[in-house]
Amino acid sequence: MTSHPLSGIYTAALTPLKPDLSPDLEAVTPYLGFLAARGAHGALIFGTTGEGPSFSSDERKAVWQSALQVKQQFPNFRLLAGTGTPSLTETIDLTRAAFDLGYDGVVTLPPYYFRNASEEGLFQYFAELIHKAVPSDGYLFGYHFPAVAGIGFSLDLLARLKDTFPVQFAGIKDSSHDREWAKTLGARFGADLAVFSGTDSDLTFALENHAAGAITAPANLLSRGLREIYDLFLAGMDTSPAQIKVSAQRHILEKYPPFPAALKALVHRLHGQPRWLVRPPLVDLSTEVESAMLRDFYLV
Repeated sequence: MTSHPLSGIYTAALTPLKPDLSPDLEAVTPYLGFLAARGAHGALIFGTTGEGPSFSSDERKAVWQSALQVKQQFPNFRLLAGTGTPSLTETIDLTRAAFDLGYDGVVTLPPYYFRNASEEGLFQYFAELIHKAVPSDGYLFGYHFPAVAGIGFSLDLLARLKDTFPVQFAGIKDSSHDREWAKTLGARFGADLAVFSGTDSDLTFALENHAAGAITAPANLLSRGLREIYDLFLAGMDTSPAQIKVSAQRHILEKYPPFPAALKALVHRLHGQPRWLVRPPLVDLSTEVESAMLRDFYLV
């Protein structure tokens, strides 16, 4: 597997909300502490699961500021910030703000409104972003999620970015859910590109193909199992029993989209976290669907 300073298991963290749908800043640190205590190496704040595109720049910065308090109890807990927007100016501002706060890295979507952008245009977007917002020793990870963003990273674009910015363009979060793509990434880049799998059920496969770890939505619930797989793999031991259980749990969650609503319901029902809503256009699960999901989850 790839050894990078930020290698490990990350939770794509949920965003606590008040009843009026504003961020619950006082709940951020306790929730991150819950994740840290369950084995996650760190968390991504305002990725897809955190409903990132639904929040303003000021809201994101306020939550990022609050999240820093988790390091008082868990000083080694790593924080990544989701900074990608279709606006280059806004993305530069958010990325610079995250590094100014001392975040360990950023995870950045390509400009998803521009689905027909050329590779040259995408390269210029990220080059401008890195030049203006990423410190020489900072880490930016591209967020490859073409099914949702409508645009992703080609192998040639990744190679060009990595060659041009060997430290700052550290790797990608791969949420393609495509085993062939994961295998191709490993074959093309080996340990040179830090790839974080977004698919819990493929973690062992990804690690076998040089991945650096995982950043996933179900890690809000499954971080212990994911950490077990990661640690067993590092030790050269059999990951199969742990991977089978994690895969089964992931497949249950996939039956009840969207992930933010399902996970907010389950961390409340299973772990006593506050019952947070999701911000529109996402919709909370009905009581009937939530109960069915809980029954299915208990059967795994």
